[in-house]
Amino acid sequence: MSELAADDLAVMNNVGTPSDGTAGDAAVATVRAFNRFYTNLIGLLRGKYLDTPYSLTEARVLFELGQRDASEVTDLRRTVDIDAGYLSRILARFSSDGLITRQRSAADGRRQVITLTGDGRSVVAGLDARSAAQTRDMLATVHDDDRHRLLNAMHVITDVLAEAPPPRGYVMRAPQAGDMGWVVQRHGAMYAEEFGWDETFEALVARLVADYVDHRDPDREAAWIAEVDGTPAGCVFCMRKDDRTAQLRMLLVEPWARGLGIGSRLVEEVLRFARRAGYSDITLWTNDVLGSARRIYQRAGFTLDDEARHHSFGKDLVEQNWSRRL
Repeated sequence: MSELAADDLAVMNNVGTPSDGTAGDAAVATVRAFNRFYTNLIGLLRGKYLDTPYSLTEARVLFELGQRDASEVTDLRRTVDIDAGYLSRILARFSSDGLITRQRSAADGRRQVITLTGDGRSVVAGLDARSAAQTRDMLATVHDDDRHRLLNAMHVITDVLAEAPPPRGYVMRAPQAGDMGWVVQRHGAMYAEEFGWDETFEALVARLVADYVDHRDPDREAAWIAEVDGTPAGCVFCMRKDDRTAQLRMLLVEPWARGLGIGSRLVEEVLRFARRAGYSDITLWTNDVLGSARRIYQRAGFTLDDEARHHSFGKDLVEQNWSRRL
């Protein structure tokens, strides 16, 4: 077996997810438990926010007012997403405290424009400093590796729940410490989630990775990690089959990094390296269920040599051998 490939896998976290796609009780309980934990952690249940006279909602309104020179009330309500009457009461308090001024819009007299006073901007600066200090103190107790995991998880939560577009850029780099373990773990997890493959597939990947590390010829073998915002998003290996033939192995792209062209770029890197290394041909092994990867290979000039049915990784599969001249 010479190549393991997957690109643009549509993987979901199936913890507590029923077959109809709705959130199950376990998933709901997990989210609610996290919400309770984090609101306690940053002190949102203590009444006033950051030991100031203002509630969390009032502090958020002040923060938004501080992001621009002037804000129309309708835009402010849309940004903060609160009831119009509630916002009106908050603004009345700010006006009474001397934090804002209110006037009619010059462009539309029906609209009201809010501007922070000097005192208001001082309050916003103080809230911002307190919040930054609280967060800095919290992160100071977290080890560097755990901090990296924490920030990545926050990015994922934001992207998924906000339905944010995928990131636009990525970098290609050589593997670093810890990347080989990531390659094995992500292959095992993603193929289990997407195709139901069992632990024997992860064991196969582990053997391939170990063989690469133990016996790599740096002049004729290489690996690449695609990274997005500091997080591994894909990988591929170029390994020696014989003096004339290279093997493309273990192509993988994280589901959240789909649409960036990472899969095609990883294959291009392998082809470029294999030519420089003096190979005349390149081959790969895959299975027909990996449709996205197969399309990448076809676009890169690979052609199907042969295929056969087999039972591996707990499934009945159709293996395929692909190759091309360099």
